Amino acid sequence: MTNSSSPRFLALDVLRGMTVCFMIIVNTPGNGGSTWAALQHASWHGFTPTDLVFPTFMFVVGNALSFVSKKWEGLSDAQVGWIIGKRTFIIFLLGFLMYWFPFVHWNEQGGLEANPFANTRVMGVLQRIALGYFFAALMVRYLKLSTIIRLSVVFLLAYWLILLVFSGSADPYDMLTNAGNRFDIWLLGENHLYHGEGVAFDPEGVLSTLPAIANVTFGYAAGKWIQEKGKSYEGLAKLLLLGTVLIALALLWDTSFPINKKLWTGSFVLLTVGIDCVLIAALLYVIDFLKVRKWTYFFEVFGKNPLFIYLLSEIAAILLWFIPVGANRQPLYSWLYDTVFVHAGAYLGSFLFAITVMLFCWLVGYILDKRKIYVRV
Repeated sequence: MTNSSSPRFLALDVLRGMTVCFMIIVNTPGNGGSTWAALQHASWHGFTPTDLVFPTFMFVVGNALSFVSKKWEGLSDAQVGWIIGKRTFIIFLLGFLMYWFPFVHWNEQGGLEANPFANTRVMGVLQRIALGYFFAALMVRYLKLSTIIRLSVVFLLAYWLILLVFSGSADPYDMLTNAGNRFDIWLLGENHLYHGEGVAFDPEGVLSTLPAIANVTFGYAAGKWIQEKGKSYEGLAKLLLLGTVLIALALLWDTSFPINKKLWTGSFVLLTVGIDCVLIAALLYVIDFLKVRKWTYFFEVFGKNPLFIYLLSEIAAILLWFIPVGANRQPLYSWLYDTVFVHAGAYLGSFLFAITVMLFCWLVGYILDKRKIYVRV
């Protein structure tokens, strides 16, 4: 998650910051029941703008790898292995502790009880980032770029084959019986999975991490290309063309392997990488070719402390849900929405609540930036 501050590639920093910014907005609506469709994930097959946020986070991790890997060239394999292993462990642990936090809950008598490990979610957003980074970083260290790309394609095809062969029903993409969910239940147990769908199903499961690695490696390849060709119109045009081709391939593949964020299908990977390539090409053109940069600092603040600000937003939301208010002990989160924001209208109020959380996180990031404090993992 290292930040590159090179003004030549400010577009990469802005994309990282935009990703964190919109991730906070979609994760903290005032009321999930009155959230605009564009700010919700697709219920199953399909795609919404919100579905782009997490894979773009993976993509920018790969972008960062293309810069960080240069610093590894003078290091031994043991030194690089320590760097990769330590970073993976810390990010994974932070993700796990975030789901366990605040480590206690209110019981029916109004007292506090410890949250048992037996019911703590193991996988999740940061855990997927950690594992995606780990395998992509090892590939970057030991393999040529062409081999990395070929192996990433193999991951996508292998995952498709596994779903087709090992799912437990006639529909290989069924939420409960797909091979990935069956594997997660066997390996982790239902109590350690996400239950936000009302059932034991984890959209960041173990097996679906396999195709997600490709989002990181393709992000690495894009970062390498931008460093080598990013200042030329030819390089920009080819990046835009690649994005368009990947989107077309994703739509074609969707006819047999549906675009599905919660399963993280191969068509979903191609679609999101394609869109990311188009986005970064557009940002490069505006920022580095047209030199229009006055608007970028807002997103740079997020991009300079991405992991810290994301964690801050999640911890803040957890605490708002944890703190009870009034005689009926309503969570402070919903109390704020019902008392303040709902007066703007159910949907607009929910959106303004998310914007407020995002701006609070931005303010913290702004203070850190002014003090030159950058949290590294």
